Amino acid sequence: MLWNLIIKSHVDSGLLGSALLLYKKMLELGVSHDCFTFPIVNRAVLLLGSDATYSGMVHCVAIQMGFGMDVYGGNTMIDAYVKCGRLDYARKLFDEMRQRDLVTWTSMISGYVSEGNVTCGFSLFSEMRRELEPNAVTMLVMLQGCCDIEISVYGEPLHGYGIKSGLLSDGSVQNSIFRMYAKLGTVDQVEDFFGQLDRRDVVSWNIRISFYSWRGDVVKVRDLFHEMQGEVAPSSETLTLVISALTKHMGFFPKCGELGNSDKLFREIPHRNSITWGAMMFGFIQNGYFNEAVGLFGRMQAAGVEPGAEILRSLVDAFANLGALKLGKGIHGCVIRKSFCDAEKCNTHLETSLINMYIRCGSISTARVCFSRMLIRDIVAWTSMIEGYGSHGLGLEALKLFDLMIGEGTKPNSVAILSLLSACSHSGLVTEGCEAFCSMKWKFGIEPDLDHYTSIVDLLGRSGKLKEALVVIMKMAIFPDSRIWGALLSGSRIYGGRDVGEFAAQRLLELEPDNVGYYTLLSNAQASVGEWDEVEEIRRVMKERDLKKKPGWSCIEAEEGRIYGFVSGDRSHHQTEAIYEVLEYLSRMAQGFS
Repeated sequence: MLWNLIIKSHVDSGLLGSALLLYKKMLELGVSHDCFTFPIVNRAVLLLGSDATYSGMVHCVAIQMGFGMDVYGGNTMIDAYVKCGRLDYARKLFDEMRQRDLVTWTSMISGYVSEGNVTCGFSLFSEMRRELEPNAVTMLVMLQGCCDIEISVYGEPLHGYGIKSGLLSDGSVQNSIFRMYAKLGTVDQVEDFFGQLDRRDVVSWNIRISFYSWRGDVVKVRDLFHEMQGEVAPSSETLTLVISALTKHMGFFPKCGELGNSDKLFREIPHRNSITWGAMMFGFIQNGYFNEAVGLFGRMQAAGVEPGAEILRSLVDAFANLGALKLGKGIHGCVIRKSFCDAEKCNTHLETSLINMYIRCGSISTARVCFSRMLIRDIVAWTSMIEGYGSHGLGLEALKLFDLMIGEGTKPNSVAILSLLSACSHSGLVTEGCEAFCSMKWKFGIEPDLDHYTSIVDLLGRSGKLKEALVVIMKMAIFPDSRIWGALLSGSRIYGGRDVGEFAAQRLLELEPDNVGYYTLLSNAQASVGEWDEVEEIRRVMKERDLKKKPGWSCIEAEEGRIYGFVSGDRSHHQTEAIYEVLEYLSRMAQGFS
């Protein structure tokens, strides 16, 4: 019918409002309906995201016009009710239908499965078999539900039914059963089923690779990837799975001293796209290999792959950790040229990463400019800027920004309050910090946690109020951990609070007796007050327990944009002699000024 075609064309084009207006005009003109009219209208209502009320209205009109018992219309009506979350309406209609076909049964079963009620779905599946045999689509729906429960309950009976009915010959059914075993089964079950597959396509291989990736067996993932290429061509999903496994468990290779293996596996992937490059880069950054991530980006550019917003964000994070301001500015320019942060492509996460990069590279003023230019500022962006001011010792600016955030209608969360407390602590703003701590619960309804108590103890300790800090710890309802005792010990070291410091140190070493950092902190505290015998005793204990402090490291960005890393005590740099000459000269100058 012409009206059906016109309305359907509007629905297909996404002109849903126009489609419903046309249907309204059709009703006003008294144009006769057929069995295809209501399914078209139902689809328009669903695509609009309307609730079950509108679907119910369409259903009422269909009943009034004599199409209430039509199988095709009834099937679309069941689908509409299911997608609107009214499974009860769908079941009532299902029970009232005089004729039911495969689609009717499958739609109703799908409703139960999608709701998580696999028991009712399986019961209906058994009832269905008394009227007609399920097809492959029905099996796929049931198998989807079985992935969330124990296999032995429903999965294995379905597997058996698939064999008896001949449906297991369908490739999609085979892979769905395989996916079920891969999600809930054992290694033996997965390997046995894979060995029985008569047609192993790229989906089958991807399921198998995904199973070992989930188990963290990176070597097996690598071996399967090589084995797979002898049978089928990898898909883009395969590459993503392999790279994700590689990056997720990249720590495996460094622990074995074989970081090169991860890069070797990446180089062996034949067709690398922006997703695989990005996943590899993210993996390097997650595991602290920032220079390697920067080098990878250079190789990606040489390969002619255009970086997306997520890759640029990963690179910005790498430059932030390296303190590479010049290189970071270059990426910022790339972001601007690609319009990733304009009005049409607002990317708050990328913009926040840029702010953090400028903060960590020491350019707080540029960070504030970027923050002020953001079109949408979420709580993460506000918190990052507040934390940035705090880390630069600009506590008053952090307080002003916090007040501005409240004024613009953004409600703080516990992380924002923690950043403000830290800013007050680093700037010695005791009164302001205590007020912020007290306002958490009474003004914003946020219950302080251990991090907030640790921050307030750090604030009091840095200001020499050691007894007040100890009182805060003793009155906490939360059990104190090593961090809060460490904050108190640090304050004791600065202000010579011997009794408080020794008490905090004792609690620390009870909680973490093998933490070399706390031994070093206690040793420094005792050295600052001239207790050299105690210092020697601590060093003796450290030597007996083979506790060694991890050497500190830093890096610097040279004029040509190269990054140079330095580790404490390391003299491997090719300009070591010149570097130490300059350091000695600076040291002499500092002594002369003191």
